[in-house]
Amino acid sequence: MTNPHGLLAWNSRQRVLHPHEDTAPAAELAVADSWLVEDGRVRALDLHFDRFSRSCTQHAGAAPAEVAAFLTAVREALPARGRWFPRIELTGGAGAQLQLALRLRPAPPPGGPARLWVYEGPDPRAHPRIKGPDLQLLAAVREGAVRAGCDEALLLGPDGELREGAYSSVLWWHGGVLCAPPAEAQVLPGVTRQLLLDLARAEGRTVRLAPARLGDLDGAEVWITSALHGIRPVTGRIGAAAVPAPAHRFAAWNARLAALARPVR
Repeated sequence: MTNPHGLLAWNSRQRVLHPHEDTAPAAELAVADSWLVEDGRVRALDLHFDRFSRSCTQHAGAAPAEVAAFLTAVREALPARGRWFPRIELTGGAGAQLQLALRLRPAPPPGGPARLWVYEGPDPRAHPRIKGPDLQLLAAVREGAVRAGCDEALLLGPDGELREGAYSSVLWWHGGVLCAPPAEAQVLPGVTRQLLLDLARAEGRTVRLAPARLGDLDGAEVWITSALHGIRPVTGRIGAAAVPAPAHRFAAWNARLAALARPVR
């Protein structure tokens, strides 16, 4: 398949992806995953596939063999040239027929330094550990950040504990220690987050996964991370409680992250 663009629906009977006219009303998004492809290279595609497969089978009740066959076809369909941000989707559920699909989208420009806006309401997500069902809600949350002149919305728990961004994970450095909220803080198992934690451990760095509050980011080098943008250093005041330190480590670690990209096939 040569650089297709648009929606490719999975035909379970023929075991193929085929172009689909995306004109019907949007079905309920049960699970989704996305990653950056640059000239046929991607970081940790298998981790994205594993996360998607687990969510499809455990959360939505999809057949494991069906999801595995779909993901094999997705790998073959990914473009070998250009900069893309594909999304795999499982729609339906709650009595509606499940449908797997690949949405091929050109990637937006890389993001630079980011300013965080603290979302003041309760965390709106119904499924914080699953990517997909809350994406529409999170888009509205991030719109609030954009209206405030910022780039990303930071979600907090009911007691003010740090969770993550609407579309990103949050990590920070205190001295030589790389810190992040624990899974118990109701954060998505971010692939880029996991890669960075693994890189730090492989270098013998201390990694601390522990509950934290906004004040714990004061004077720390703060990053938001995602598959699309890699690492974005956080600049400017975060709410009224924290002023991040300059991003001294960002360039070197972003280069380490970029070096993990491998050919899709």
